[in-house]
Amino acid sequence: MAIPPASPGSPGTIAAVAEQTTPASPSDDRRPEAHDRFLLLVYRIPTEPTRLRAGVWRKIKGLGAVYVQNSAAALPATPANERALRALRAEIDELGGTAFLFDTALVAGRDHLVALFNAQRDDEYDEVVDRCEDYLRQISKEYDATHFTYAELEENDVDLAKLKSWLERIENRDAFGATRRTAAEAALVRCEEALEEYAARVYVEEGEGPRHA
Repeated sequence: MAIPPASPGSPGTIAAVAEQTTPASPSDDRRPEAHDRFLLLVYRIPTEPTRLRAGVWRKIKGLGAVYVQNSAAALPATPANERALRALRAEIDELGGTAFLFDTALVAGRDHLVALFNAQRDDEYDEVVDRCEDYLRQISKEYDATHFTYAELEENDVDLAKLKSWLERIENRDAFGATRRTAAEAALVRCEEALEEYAARVYVEEGEGPRHA
């Protein structure tokens, strides 16, 4: 079958050619599922100073992207992710580097790529679980030391709010339903319940009026 010539710079040209020239086979692992398209940011940054590369790496990780190889990070193709990566690409240019942002269909290896995303999210969820356990131990120490004051309550309330915010950020970038999400949510519920019990004890100790000897 003759393939019509593509105009230079036409988006999707490579994918279109591949689909017309590559026959479908039972081993083809493409699926009509959500997030079949991915954004790929390929960049190069000067090696010095190191903080520039570290800063870009932190932003990429914060978006929930996974590295498919050095200096090449992938994200599901959503409008929000595209906006974020476009902004990061422009920032890399300002840092004296170069960056290219591709919107592409994944024709093979989807399961492996999804596994990379889920493994990264599961690591983050497990870290939340660990921090929740630290939080519960801290509440327990307040009981052991009989620290039942509003100041202590407020401090623990702030710490819980940070845990909630952290979990919410992870959930927002969990595109494929990582398995440890349920454990992290359950751990946070235990922290909320522990804080409520501690708040009730603080109220008993401090009350609405002066304490009595």
